[in-house]
Amino acid sequence: MAVAFLAGLFLTGLALLWHAADDKPPQGAHSFSPPRAPAGDNAAGIPDRARSPRLAIIVDDLGYDPVRDAEWLSFPEKITASVLPFGPSSRNIAASARAKGFGVILHVPMEPQGTAEDGTGPFRLRLGMSAVEIEDAFSRMARDVPGATGASNHMGSAFTSDPEAMNAFANALKGKGFFFVDSVTVAGSVGVDAARRAGVPAVRRDVFLDDDPRPETMRRQWERAIAVAKERGDAVLICHSRRETLSVLLQMLPDLRREGIRAVTVEELLAGMRKG
Repeated sequence: MAVAFLAGLFLTGLALLWHAADDKPPQGAHSFSPPRAPAGDNAAGIPDRARSPRLAIIVDDLGYDPVRDAEWLSFPEKITASVLPFGPSSRNIAASARAKGFGVILHVPMEPQGTAEDGTGPFRLRLGMSAVEIEDAFSRMARDVPGATGASNHMGSAFTSDPEAMNAFANALKGKGFFFVDSVTVAGSVGVDAARRAGVPAVRRDVFLDDDPRPETMRRQWERAIAVAKERGDAVLICHSRRETLSVLLQMLPDLRREGIRAVTVEELLAGMRKG
């Protein structure tokens, strides 16, 4: 009887092993489980992340105020840090933002219409520069902002509306493998058209949050950005790196979850557009 009992246990074990093997995926197959959303990606309550409206928040003019810049590193949602070159904190804020999982782009100073003095004059891209001069100046700036994968224009109302200048700049972007964000500082900007002709992924700014820094005006601009994202599926919002802007923006962030909108980097926004 003992022998029969042991034999029964042995046969039962074989059966269990057989069924367990049937439950495994075949060789080379992969079992799928939905990825867990990283903290701060406001994904809770959103049933289909692939189809959720997306908002890219770009924070301009980082790199020149180390203390203020560092405050943006605690932002609870994804942002894209737009970093001016050759500032006292340009390298540090770019590296730290990339380490946080934020996007990083080079904020390229360009010639405006009229005069504007903000410290970037010595290294702005200007009308009349040759293609070689533009590429060389751009390369020097890019080396000062580590981890950048794209570029946007700082000022540049004159430069971005000039087809010859922007064609040369677009070729410089292509050589670096960068994408381009047109800040649209002038209605006649040809930036996106020039970039796309050169084969450079490009997107235009939809809303500027804080041209007028009053909280009630920022709220209206924020609501515009949300409306564009919901209507079109994606939107690009630019703001300055001011403390007042950070304070108001933090108060408005819960709107994203309520409206089912996902904060993404510009790089992610462009990748989604290509897939779509």
